[in-house]
Amino acid sequence: MKLDQGQKLLFIGDSVTDCERAKPEGEGLFAALGKGYVSYVDGLLQAVYPELGIRVVNKGISGNTVRDLKNRWQEDVIDQKPDWLSIMIGINDVWRQYDTPFIKEWHVYIDEYEKTLRELVLEAKPIVKEMVLMTPFYLEGNEQDQMRQSMEQYGQVVKKIAEETNCLFVDTQAAFNSLLKDLYPATIAWDRVHPSTAGHMVLARAFLKEIGFNWDHS
Repeated sequence: MKLDQGQKLLFIGDSVTDCERAKPEGEGLFAALGKGYVSYVDGLLQAVYPELGIRVVNKGISGNTVRDLKNRWQEDVIDQKPDWLSIMIGINDVWRQYDTPFIKEWHVYIDEYEKTLRELVLEAKPIVKEMVLMTPFYLEGNEQDQMRQSMEQYGQVVKKIAEETNCLFVDTQAAFNSLLKDLYPATIAWDRVHPSTAGHMVLARAFLKEIGFNWDHS
């Protein structure tokens, strides 16, 4: 596995990452890492690789866009001095264009999204040993759906930046598409965005696969 002894792994993003994590620190006792994929990653790292002593921190905040990440980047990323950084952002950047179409100042269009995300990645690159970029997703089986198509475009931006900056890349939409072959979207996420337990396990599995997690390690 790519994680090393005693490293600090920090996740940052929106509500899918947040999942009721403790504020402001997002680590510690009593479900401080929240109820989603971050807690599953932490649990599996502890259960399968206890000897590594990986420290996991959750800095997700519900409702955030990449613009919000920029405003808190220094405090919640740079000052934290993580060894590993995982970023999953973009759902609200797209969603606000569809659920609040007339409130334009809430919209983060793709040019701003790409510019800001690239800036944040480049700022963090010198202080971390490794970075993982995870795409936003929309759990709609109809690939012609307008919001699904928009989310795919933002996901392509994430892939492009990951390739440019030599970051690890997780295509969460592709991971969910396998599930959508057998399950109706509302089974995985009632609103097509906030995943069920199974949905969060899909995210955790996709992340762990990218970092070389060995399920049979002992």
